[in-house]
Amino acid sequence: MPDDIVRDFGYLCLGSRFRRIGERLQADTQQIIQSFGAEIQAGQYPFLAAIDRSGPLTIGELAEAVGITQPGATRTLAQLADLGLVEARASDGDQRRKLVSLTDTGRALVDRSKREIWPSIERAVRDLCGDLTGPLLDQLAGIEDGLAIASLARRTTKKSENHQ
Repeated sequence: MPDDIVRDFGYLCLGSRFRRIGERLQADTQQIIQSFGAEIQAGQYPFLAAIDRSGPLTIGELAEAVGITQPGATRTLAQLADLGLVEARASDGDQRRKLVSLTDTGRALVDRSKREIWPSIERAVRDLCGDLTGPLLDQLAGIEDGLAIASLARRTTKKSENHQ
């Protein structure tokens, strides 16, 4: 069996390793969702959760809340609308602004998910991470916060400038 280059290269391949872990977690999460008979993709749930938490939001606000681009949010919301889970309506104050809200079907799915599906997924992830040393979530938050302060490209530029 060949060496695991991504694992062996440590920090050099950290992004690739996160992507690989993320893809595996998404695939496993999808299996759990399907085992409950829900007709939704794992990556769509954060949109429903954001609307549930904050109430109707614009596409831009949803993109920001989920941390993806506005075109990506638009595509996902169109899929959720096709499933009958969300609807977009013109804002009372500005007809050009569309507010996305849960439909009755979407509300029912979120309510069921909060009771059954999300706790199941969270238990599985807790079980997976339970034996890890150090607070993994704090470490990931530190990486996210650090990237918000300075991208990797900016950090390499800063290091180069310091060595001249």
